[in-house]
Amino acid sequence: MTSKELSNGLLRTVFILFGITLVLFLCYKLSTLMVYCIVSIVFSLIANPLVKFLKTKLKFKNTLAVITTLLLFILLVISFILLFVPLLISQGENLSLLDINALEASYNELFQNITSYLESHNINIDKIVNPEEITSKIDFNFIPDIFNGILSLVGNFGMGLASVLFISFFLLKEKDNAFRVFKFVLPRNQKSKILTSIDKILHLLTRYFIGLLIQLFIILVLYLIVFLIFGIENAFIIALLCAVLNIIPYLGPLLGMIVASILIMISGIGDHFVSNTLPTTLYVLIGMFIVQLIDNNFSQPIIFSKSTKSHPLEIFLVILCSGILFGITGMIVAVPTYTALKVIGKEFLPENRIIKALTKDI
Repeated sequence: MTSKELSNGLLRTVFILFGITLVLFLCYKLSTLMVYCIVSIVFSLIANPLVKFLKTKLKFKNTLAVITTLLLFILLVISFILLFVPLLISQGENLSLLDINALEASYNELFQNITSYLESHNINIDKIVNPEEITSKIDFNFIPDIFNGILSLVGNFGMGLASVLFISFFLLKEKDNAFRVFKFVLPRNQKSKILTSIDKILHLLTRYFIGLLIQLFIILVLYLIVFLIFGIENAFIIALLCAVLNIIPYLGPLLGMIVASILIMISGIGDHFVSNTLPTTLYVLIGMFIVQLIDNNFSQPIIFSKSTKSHPLEIFLVILCSGILFGITGMIVAVPTYTALKVIGKEFLPENRIIKALTKDI
C-alpha cells in the first residue's frame, strides 16, 4: 500500500467518523422533533384503518377522511382533558395547601400500622429493614416539585399535540405521493425487496398497535370493575394509571399493583388498619392478579404472538434482553423493533438458517 493510498484511507475514515458524530449530535439536539415524528408515525399506523374505512365505506374524499379522523382524535383528547380537569384542579388546591409534616406523619402512621400487624403475627420487621433509616431518607418535599413538573409538562403538551397533528395530517394525506417519491429514489436491484419489507412491517405494526390499545382498554375495564367492587376512591383514575403502566411489559403490572396498594392504604389512614384497610388492599391485589392472569393467557398471546407472528418465548427473551441493554424504553420498543428486523431479515437474507427458522410464519 502506497503512502497516497494510506493517506486517502485515513482521510476517508476521518470523514466517516465526522459524519457519524455529526448525525449523532443532530439526533441529540433534535430529539424532541424525533419524538414528535415517532409519535406521529405510530398514530398514523393506528389511524390509517379508520381513514381507509371512511374512504371505502362512506365514500369520503382523502382529505376529508384524514380531517375527520384527526377531529375524532382531538375530540377524544378533549374528552379526557375535561374528565381530568376537575380532579387536577382539586388536587392542585390540595397541593397548594399541603402540609408536608402532616403527610410525613401519615406515612409514619401507615408504616407503624404495618409493623404492628406483622409483629402480631410474630414477624419482626426490624430484622429485615430499619424503619427509622427508611423514614429519614424520604423527603416529602418532592411532591410539590412533582406537581410543578406536571404543570410544566401540561404546558408543553399543547405544542407537542399541535406538532403531532400537523405531521400526522401530511403522513396520512400525502402518503401515496411520498411513497411514490420514495420508490423513485430506491435502487432498482433492491426495490422490490425494500417495498415488500415496508408493506409487511406496516401491516404487522398496525395490527400490533391497534391490538395494544384494545388490550389496554380491556385491562382498564377489568381493573375498574375490581376497584368498584371494593369501593376504592378515584377508582377510574387509579385503573387508568395502572392500565397505562401495563404498556411496560412484565414490569408494568407489578408497578401498577404497587402504586394501587400504596394509594389505597394511604387513603384509608383514618380507618381501622387491620380490619378494614389491609384486607381491602389484599383483596384488590388478588383481583388485579386475576386480571393479569386473564391478560397473560388471552390478551397478550393474541397481540404479541399472533399480531407479530412470533412465539411467546421468543417475545419474552427479546423483551428481557432489551430491558437489560436499554432499560424500560428498550422493553417498550422491543416488540415493534424486533418485528421490523425479522421482516427485513426474511427479505434480504432468506437463506440464512436462523432467520428462516425465526420467520417461518411471516
